[in-house]
Amino acid sequence: MTATPKPVIDTSRPHPARVYDWLLGGKDHYLVDQEVGEKLPAEARGNAARNRAFMHRAAAWLAGQGVDQFLDIGTGIPTEPNLHQIVQALIPSARVVYADNDPIVLRHAEALLVSTEEGATDYIQADVRDPEAILAHARSVLDFDRPVALSLIALLHFVPDGDDPYGVTRALVDALPSGSWLVLSHGTADQHPELENDTKDAYKEGAIPLRMRSRAEVEPFFAGLELAEPGLVTATDWYREGPAPVSERSGFYVGVARVP
Repeated sequence: MTATPKPVIDTSRPHPARVYDWLLGGKDHYLVDQEVGEKLPAEARGNAARNRAFMHRAAAWLAGQGVDQFLDIGTGIPTEPNLHQIVQALIPSARVVYADNDPIVLRHAEALLVSTEEGATDYIQADVRDPEAILAHARSVLDFDRPVALSLIALLHFVPDGDDPYGVTRALVDALPSGSWLVLSHGTADQHPELENDTKDAYKEGAIPLRMRSRAEVEPFFAGLELAEPGLVTATDWYREGPAPVSERSGFYVGVARVP
């Protein structure tokens, strides 16, 4: 049997997952990623942290509602607590499938695969623009006859209009059974209009496509779904339980919506 070759990590080009790692204070990135991060406005680091905090709150809330299956696309480099650690702390039998297109995430997949004995975690290297490949793999781990939470966190603003981000999202959502959920966060310049050009320029210099979208442009990702309260809001304005987070500009619109 021929061994599958290890994916090659291109250290000469930055990648959004590794830039995000730098923004979160991680160590699993390269100089090219750091250079992009350093050119971003200073608020970018705080925005990344506030976006991740939203993911934690949303995942915990869904697990609290009994959702025990998650498909997380655009996973990024593991930063504890990871999504499966959040949900399995509440539902030890929860099952989580991660997907990302950066080979460096594959190298760290072992951290993503440390599941409870009762539950399961799995990982596939794949691009969100190939939803069928992701869904085929996810079906081998998750039961698509029961609700699944689809997580698209800080991902779709890296999918340009020409790659049909709305169609890609619809293909994923349409595969989910009734009672499933979409958890989404999306970068925007609505809250930081004075920083828009600097942000775009930093990513452009790194040859990373970036398409920040307005609230009106983010709304269609939830078409046909039932937005949970408080609706489509900024990252620090979304919470369901516990003390409210400090309301700050976050550079992200977020929402959690149910598949009818």
